[in-house]
Amino acid sequence: MQDLTVTLVQCELAWEAPADNRRHLEALLDRSAAGSDLVVLPEMFTTGFSMNALANAEPTGGDTERWMQRLARQHDCAITGSIAVRTEGDAVYNRMLFVTPDGGITHYDKRHLFRMAGEHERYAGGKERVTVTWRGWRILLQVCYDLRFPVFSRNRGDYDLVLYVANWPAARRLHWRALLPARAIENAACVVGVNRVGRDAKAVDYAGDSLAIAADGNMLADLTNENGTVSVVLNSADLLAYRTRFPCHLDADDFQLR
Repeated sequence: MQDLTVTLVQCELAWEAPADNRRHLEALLDRSAAGSDLVVLPEMFTTGFSMNALANAEPTGGDTERWMQRLARQHDCAITGSIAVRTEGDAVYNRMLFVTPDGGITHYDKRHLFRMAGEHERYAGGKERVTVTWRGWRILLQVCYDLRFPVFSRNRGDYDLVLYVANWPAARRLHWRALLPARAIENAACVVGVNRVGRDAKAVDYAGDSLAIAADGNMLADLTNENGTVSVVLNSADLLAYRTRFPCHLDADDFQLR
């Protein structure tokens, strides 16, 4: 493992306007991605948290995937975030894409769909838990509402960093700010959570609160409600030393997901 520089991108999102959002995000990355190993964008960063699933969904290999590939190559870093993707039979997934400079794409389809907004009626739910290895770090991919379900994200000795990309409303910001550190502490892993700011077309407000947290629960970065970016270095030696000093994972319960 090497140290990993992660850039958190917290911004407002134009409603159902993919080209506008890509243009805005590209300008942010041009100013902030230099030296980063990984750039993390919010959930549904091309549209906002829209339930117009079929109208907004892109095909596999669509404009946004190609855009992410170009920027990953340009900045020599991985880029991740979620968008609506249409697959066979018009099934639409809230799909988190992890794109590397060589053009490789790993994807995770959001498992826990937010029923209070009707997401479970408009999107298909993913089944598989997905990890990806990047520059020596094993990374678990998660989307928004997944944060509330710790069994699904339980560290089985298979990841060092968990990413949560979100459109998490300000009304429940207390939960977001409590659960992200909890996931770091209980899993002895670094956590990065990236949320949006602003108000969407449904008059839902978002407070941001994008965070980076060390495995011992210490806060490494906090964007509060700022519109912008922050880069943080995740120290591999610190992570490994903490796990050696406090090996709680050796007493973890074994389980299987169904």
